[in-house]
Amino acid sequence: MNKYFKKAAAAVVVAGLALSTAACSNNGKTVASYKGGKITQQDYYDEMKESQAGKTTLANMIINRSLEEQYGSKVSKDEVDKQFKNYKKQYAGQFNAVLQQNGMTTSSFKKSLRTNLLTEAALKDIKSVSKKQEEDAWKSYQPKVTVQHILVSKKSQAEDIIKQLNDGKSFKELVKKYSLDTGTKSDAGKLPAFDSTDSSLDPAFKKAAFKLKTGQTTKEPVKSQSGYHVIRMIKHPGKGSFASHKKEIDNQIYRSMSQNQETLRSVIAKVLKKADPQIKDKDLKDVLSSYVDTPASKK
Repeated sequence: MNKYFKKAAAAVVVAGLALSTAACSNNGKTVASYKGGKITQQDYYDEMKESQAGKTTLANMIINRSLEEQYGSKVSKDEVDKQFKNYKKQYAGQFNAVLQQNGMTTSSFKKSLRTNLLTEAALKDIKSVSKKQEEDAWKSYQPKVTVQHILVSKKSQAEDIIKQLNDGKSFKELVKKYSLDTGTKSDAGKLPAFDSTDSSLDPAFKKAAFKLKTGQTTKEPVKSQSGYHVIRMIKHPGKGSFASHKKEIDNQIYRSMSQNQETLRSVIAKVLKKADPQIKDKDLKDVLSSYVDTPASKK
């Protein structure tokens, strides 16, 4: 499941680096000093703009602010908080460790989630879904199911739990006794309902869950990056009609589009065209050349 954090970390905003715009107006301010000298904002700016990291940071700042200006009203704080809570629940007690492993803080991760949501809003505005895409997606679509699970760290322990369940032990009691998922432990291991378009759950977890009928439990432990799961199906409804799931299907298609780098590049290019950024420093004229034609990129 670390790949979801990597995706968020690779979002348009690069948190942690900052190409100081203040350097242009306050050249003499000291950033750092040492015995015998100092580094001013101008020194820092000149060094940063020569580096690829500095150029990338400026490009990301322009892209993010353009997205915010054009689509900020479409992404609420509640949406960001909801996604954040879902990830936190998914990783249980390992959440802070996973953040640290990916070089992120709570604040930078939330910023990346917001950028992802802004990019999705731009994608939906600029790209349309075809009937053929909907028909293809419907073939593999799974409706929302409700499950409960027990998360442990060792396969042998999960196997023992399955044996205890087969011997008649209560799933609820075993959740309380063994599960490492503190977010669901107080509710018998019950997870929010999810379908095949849900991207917050481990693919292996979803695949195993969808194979179960109502009342069934996995016969073997299900491995994810959080550990080993024992899953029980609470409710697995029928597929129903396409019309009743059109919104979920379209969202699934858009998520697939968001994995295509060329598609995303074309979306960002249109966002930038509308934003019409003007880069005043001639040494940085080419920072957006991957997305738009600039004087530097035409040479």
